[in-house]
Amino acid sequence: MYDFVVVGVGPAGARFARRAAEAGYDVLALEKGEVGSPLACSGHVSTDIWEYVPDAAKERLLQNRVFGADFHVGGPDTAHHRFYKREEVSNVIDRVELDRTLADCAREAGADVREGHTVVGVEERPDRVVVEVSVAGDRERFEAKMAAGCDGPVSRVRREVGLPEPAEKLHGVLAFDPDDDFGDYVDVHLTVPRFFAWRIPRGDAGVEYGLAAPPGREVNEMFDHLTDTYDVETEHFCSGAIPIGPPERTATRRVFLLGDAAAQTKPFTGGGILYGMTAADVAARVVDPDDPRTLQQYERGWRDELENEIRLGHLVRRAYSLPERVQQFGLNAFSGEIGVHMDKPSSVFSLSQVKAMLRSGR
Repeated sequence: MYDFVVVGVGPAGARFARRAAEAGYDVLALEKGEVGSPLACSGHVSTDIWEYVPDAAKERLLQNRVFGADFHVGGPDTAHHRFYKREEVSNVIDRVELDRTLADCAREAGADVREGHTVVGVEERPDRVVVEVSVAGDRERFEAKMAAGCDGPVSRVRREVGLPEPAEKLHGVLAFDPDDDFGDYVDVHLTVPRFFAWRIPRGDAGVEYGLAAPPGREVNEMFDHLTDTYDVETEHFCSGAIPIGPPERTATRRVFLLGDAAAQTKPFTGGGILYGMTAADVAARVVDPDDPRTLQQYERGWRDELENEIRLGHLVRRAYSLPERVQQFGLNAFSGEIGVHMDKPSSVFSLSQVKAMLRSGR
């Protein structure tokens, strides 16, 4: 019997598998296809990402350095409001290769990472969890003291054990223009209901165009409008759900959720790489597979780490739906040099932000 079965080997699952294996636990991690495929989300991340991967991986993963963002209330031809830092705000990375790198880290730590294993059933018993898997048409069963559901926004694990759904799921779409672009700024368009559209320069990997919005057939129409206004044709179209708002519970007696399965995401961008890996570190630190009571510590621990940022992130997101006149006023008032961290809305109140505003004469 394993100590942990990890279902899903994205960033959160791979990080937990690595940290739990490093702690001496016997870990089995299952991915339904190939790790990293298919691509379903953006690779625009904060520079904190480098704390989670080997130093040697940076050259392979890094595609572009970003120093700020141009916010538009209309299309690309409208006046923009620039927010910038003197140093890098964020990086653009090879998202598929990130997943593979994190999975390799888990393997090197001693976790048994298996691809092509689709979980079709999860049975929670008083003393164990039984996970049923489809492998090339055959069925296998694995037993573990606990299971970690890291299988994304439409988590099979969450559904099988009866944990509640995220508060909301947005429909995200993105695609790529193959032309090189090493620009210093991303473009953000506040033209999508309750969210935004974006353009991200990815160096010699091209340009990423994307948006997220409440589900509906008009999402694809809005994406076509975005690329038409930039007069580009894109390829490698991707689509997926973006969970917003963690459920009230993310653990049962022997099963817990991590990452997108737990909606551990930023409400104002939909990104969840860093939040999911932060929660994974909490789980690896406090969860003892021989003591189910420690899952209560996980529940409290990850919320202590992330709940304030998520709550403030919801407030930021509300600004996307303000009247255009109010948006223009706010963007005019706050554009310029910034001192905020892209993963931490609380940094709006930081000393570095105050200093940046003073330097800009605001």
